[in-house]
Amino acid sequence: MTPGTAEKKWIVGVDLGGTNIVVGLVPIEGGEVLGFRTVPTESVRGAKFVVDRIVSLVEAAITEVTSAQGTSRAAVAGVGIGSPGPLDRKTGTVINTPTLGWRNFPLRDLVANQVKLPCALDNDANCATYGEWWLGAGRGVSSLVGLTLGTGIGGGIVLDGQIYHGCSDVAGEIGHMTIDSNGRKCKCGNYGCLEQYASGPAIALRAAEGIEAGAETSLVDMVDGKLEDITAATVYEATVQGDPYAAEVMKDTARFLGAGVASIINILNPEMVVIAGGVTRAGDTLFEPLRAEVRRRAFRSAQECCKIVPAELPGTAGVVGAAAVFKLENYGAV
Repeated sequence: MTPGTAEKKWIVGVDLGGTNIVVGLVPIEGGEVLGFRTVPTESVRGAKFVVDRIVSLVEAAITEVTSAQGTSRAAVAGVGIGSPGPLDRKTGTVINTPTLGWRNFPLRDLVANQVKLPCALDNDANCATYGEWWLGAGRGVSSLVGLTLGTGIGGGIVLDGQIYHGCSDVAGEIGHMTIDSNGRKCKCGNYGCLEQYASGPAIALRAAEGIEAGAETSLVDMVDGKLEDITAATVYEATVQGDPYAAEVMKDTARFLGAGVASIINILNPEMVVIAGGVTRAGDTLFEPLRAEVRRRAFRSAQECCKIVPAELPGTAGVVGAAAVFKLENYGAV
């Protein structure tokens, strides 16, 4: 570092999901994620194992980046963590997360105490949405709603450049919007949640159920007849290869999502809806029927001013957004 110049500051972003933990360092002014790394969450091995794994990733990322930048650990301002919720941001507690099986778990302080750095905690989907607003597809808009399609379906709401949390930090739980009051039972205890129709596991389950009911498809050969091995990615791959049944499963997924997005647009009237997750690799196979369903269901003036777009930060939005949450909480602005 040149004498007399200020040391560049970094924030660690942690994206904790039901399937993977993703970590990286983001420059405090925004920029490329460095020290990026990801490992399976393996939540079945217990909460302590997951926390220790987060800490190990954070320490490894800090060491890599500070060494490469020729700076000290003091250049790291802190850690932002995105976790499945619902949660209590003030106490840093995960109240209940079906994807991890945690209840009243003090995640923020457990990580902070081990890495010896201040930490901030927010919902993982809030973080992904905020990341897209800060450095991704939502740059320049003031109102944005994000959906993250993965092990579950998360959501986030940004209004006037701020994450909208609601009165008890539960705002944005779009995956638990009821789209069929007599539908499938959700892990949250409700019935007919959007998550049970359009999340990754739900897409795979619906595909398998159709095969069991007699549908003919190349999916069977792709998994050597083991229907339990079908994933959303398998369905996507079969769609790309021209399988009509897989394409129909993707269209049904788009219609379910379209019904949910139309409700969001009618209620919030946002400038943009950003959709993230592996399923977005299906491209127009997903987005064309999704937008058509929105046009069918949403008020015309609301849907005409709202862009429905894929995320621009695949794999890093949660890390970027978690860092942004820390910056907002500790520096007052992003």
